[in-house]
Amino acid sequence: MEKKEMLVAAIQNGTVIDHIPSEKTYQVANLLELDKLTTPVTIGYNFRSKKLGKKGIIKIEDKFFKDEEISRLSVVAPNIVLNIISDYEVIEKKTVTTPDEIRGIVKCNNPKCITNNEPMLTLFHVEEKEHGILKCHYCEKEQDINKVELV
Repeated sequence: MEKKEMLVAAIQNGTVIDHIPSEKTYQVANLLELDKLTTPVTIGYNFRSKKLGKKGIIKIEDKFFKDEEISRLSVVAPNIVLNIISDYEVIEKKTVTTPDEIRGIVKCNNPKCITNNEPMLTLFHVEEKEHGILKCHYCEKEQDINKVELV
């Protein structure tokens, strides 16, 4: 009989964010402002993964995310998986995908862009999802999603 070891304790209710590229784990935690929660949060880092080589995992008890919060994740870690847990069972799996528009999350890298000079939300159109090319709605400058600065 093969023994299986659990690396991270199961949660009764909440959200498990899985398949996070290891180097993005803390960025995901910061983006979701997990440090402001009062419920238990477990952050795992550098776990073995067949898909990624190494991965991060975050378990948040009694927290369920809105779609807007989840879409923010796609900017730093597209293709992560959210497992919605109820009574220790996965009741829903969501793969985070990059939306067609990214609003108020990414800073434009053009210093002359109006969004860097006026108090307003940024807006980017996702030009090429496979290559992660974003285009600023206002100045039309393109930038690589992997090199963006978050607002």
